[in-house]
Amino acid sequence: MLQGLTGWHFLIILAVILLLFGAAKLPALAKSMGQSARVFKGEMKAMKEDETAEGKTESVATSVSEAPVRQTTANASGVADTKS
Repeated sequence: MLQGLTGWHFLIILAVILLLFGAAKLPALAKSMGQSARVFKGEMKAMKEDETAEGKTESVATSVSEAPVRQTTANASGVADTKS
């Protein structure tokens, strides 16, 4: 798509952008884009950390739920029996 573009094309595109937005607004636009990228990167990092923490929680919950359950019942003589 961009293989046929040369340096002149990019200069013309840059001139059109300058005419549309004005030279005064370009630094603010660049700053806004940088802040947006920073926020997006932070949110992606937080999502990855949440997924990692969730995976650890699931593995702990699985290991606890798979633990053997002991049942204690009283027999006829009143002595507690433990069954695995």
